[in-house]
Amino acid sequence: MRFVIVTGMSGAGKQTAMKMLEDLEFYCVDNLPLPMIEPFMELIAAPGSEYRKVALGLDVRADIIRREMEMLRSGEKKDPTDFSEAEKILENLRKKGYNYELIFMDASDETLIKRYKETRRMHPLSNGESIEAGIEREKKILRNVKKQANYIFDTSHLLTRELKVELEKIFNENGTFSNLIIRIVSFGFKHGIPADADLVFDVRFLPNPFYIPELKPLTGNNTPVSEYVMSFPEAGEFMEHLTEMLQFLIPNYVKEGKHQLVIGIGCTGGKHRSVTLANELYRRLKEEGKYGLTLFHRDEKI
Repeated sequence: MRFVIVTGMSGAGKQTAMKMLEDLEFYCVDNLPLPMIEPFMELIAAPGSEYRKVALGLDVRADIIRREMEMLRSGEKKDPTDFSEAEKILENLRKKGYNYELIFMDASDETLIKRYKETRRMHPLSNGESIEAGIEREKKILRNVKKQANYIFDTSHLLTRELKVELEKIFNENGTFSNLIIRIVSFGFKHGIPADADLVFDVRFLPNPFYIPELKPLTGNNTPVSEYVMSFPEAGEFMEHLTEMLQFLIPNYVKEGKHQLVIGIGCTGGKHRSVTLANELYRRLKEEGKYGLTLFHRDEKI
C-alpha cells in the first residue's frame, strides 16, 4: 500500500494536490482529526484491506482550533502553535512500521499574501491581525513537519498543470523528485530584471535578430530566429559553459535545502536571443530528467 500525507501552508495548494492525487486513483481523506490518524492507518492497513493508494490531508488549522478550545475549558496555558502532537503521531506511525510519504505544499510569503488578497479572505491563523502575521504563525507551526517532508512543492510560480506533471511523475510513473523546481525565464532588460531571479545571464553579446527585417517580427520560438541565433559558435559555447556550471550548482542548491531556482536569461527586448537560449537550456536540462522544470517567456509578446 502507498500512503501519502499532504500538508503545508494555507493557500499553497493542498486542496489542489489532493484532487490531483484523487485523479491518480488515491483514496483521499481530508482534515481528519489528529487522534484519528493512527486508528485510520490501522484500518486501511489491515489484512484484506482493499485500499492500495491512500492520501490523507493534514490541516494544522483544525488542530489549533481544537487545542485552543481544550485550553479554554481546562485553563491550561500552553502555546497552541506547538505542533508537537502531529509530529509525535507521525513518529509513532514510523515506529509501528507504517511507511508514508509526506508532501509539503509551500509558497513565498508574497505569493500567499497575494492569493489571500485576491480572494478577499483573512489568513485562518491571523487572529484578527494581518495576513503576514498569520503566515508567520503557520510557518512556526510547520517548521519541523516541513523538515520531514519527502517532497516539497513551492507553488509560487508553479502552474496547476505543471504540478500535475510532477505528481504524476512521482506517483504514477515512479519517477524521482529532487524537491527542486527550476524555473527558466526569458526576459528583456529594457523591461526590467525579474524580481525573483536567483541567477541572471545576459546574452546581449550575441548578434541581434531584431536588426534583420525578416526576423524582426518573429521570436525565438520561431525556427528561423532560433537557427540564426544558434548558428553563432558563441551561442553554443555559452550553452556548454552554462550547462556545466548549473550541473555543479544545482546539486549544491538541493543539498542546502533550496526548493525553487529561478534562472533568468535576458536580452534587450526579450523576444529573440533570450527566448532561443531559454528554450535551449530547458531542452538540455529536461534531457537530464533530474529536476522539475518550467519555462516562461515573460516579454515575448510585449
